[in-house]
Amino acid sequence: MTIILSLISLILISVAVWQLTKIFELSKPVKSEYTEVADYKDNDINGKLMFLFLIFLYALTIFSFFKWGDVILPESASLEGEKTDTLLWFTFSVIFVVQTITQAFLYYFAFKYRGNKKRKAFFFPDSNLLEGVWTVIPAIALAGIILYGLMTWTEIMTIEENDEALVVEIYAQQFNWKARYAGEDGVLGDANVRFLQDFGGKNLVGIDSTDPNGDDDIVVQELHLPVNRQVVFRIRSQDVLHSMYMPHFRAQMNAVPGMITQFAFTPNVTTTEMRLRKEVVDKVIKINNIRFQKSQELTAKGEFPLDPYEFDFLLLCNKVCGASHYNMQMKIIVETEEEFEDWLNEQITFKEFIK
Repeated sequence: MTIILSLISLILISVAVWQLTKIFELSKPVKSEYTEVADYKDNDINGKLMFLFLIFLYALTIFSFFKWGDVILPESASLEGEKTDTLLWFTFSVIFVVQTITQAFLYYFAFKYRGNKKRKAFFFPDSNLLEGVWTVIPAIALAGIILYGLMTWTEIMTIEENDEALVVEIYAQQFNWKARYAGEDGVLGDANVRFLQDFGGKNLVGIDSTDPNGDDDIVVQELHLPVNRQVVFRIRSQDVLHSMYMPHFRAQMNAVPGMITQFAFTPNVTTTEMRLRKEVVDKVIKINNIRFQKSQELTAKGEFPLDPYEFDFLLLCNKVCGASHYNMQMKIIVETEEEFEDWLNEQITFKEFIK
């Protein structure tokens, strides 16, 4: 017991000595002029840096527009995509104007009202007028963007199939896409993943062989679409959640296992016409210049060079669906109605394929 009390006494004495030492240190006069509290000189420097950052921010924005403005997608290749682009640029314009004004005020006021010995801060507790202004104006702007977006969304997503619409099934699986067209009867046969193993694995999208509507269905791995004709997509997934993403048509819809989702658009530019657009030609030249330089490096190492790039519409997966997600894509060819019909007539039907 004596030992324990001695140890406690020793600890308490050590703590007391340590506290006395801290008191003596705090009571000593400060020899250095440095403190962690900002003085008027610090305020002046930070205010000027704020204003310089404002100039840098806008200079960087302008430079980015000119330097990387050509990497954005070309004009939409579908009628519905044009409406999406209009909505997008309207939203961008509103946000850009508001951001430009508010950022200018933010950094300018940080500079103008920096700490100054000759100026005393003005106590301004509240203003109903100002609070109303910065509440009502943003509310009106946001309401306008939201309402315009809802109207555009409703217009695009309200799918009213006309008699001439082409119905195509898009089938997603790790890690590829397949497309299924109706044959001469114009009706897609029933399908289910339970039928995938039928006919020795030849039933690529699970068509129900007992449904006669599926006998003349056509399954392909290159998507062909006729120009100026509505295309209605029925979208299925075999395994996990995928996303049918066609950036040049501004089209995207999830492929959900166990259900059928749908999306529709009308292509208005053929692949050949898109390849001739100036912005696409310039982008192809830029890409091929990069590929040429890379090919020279590969050739010097004794490896195969890269093939020249040619523009094509693509169907991509916009969900991280697994290890080879990046490679899940399908070529899309938009052509005239006559070219499309000629191509479709050359394809093998499901009944012929399983023989």
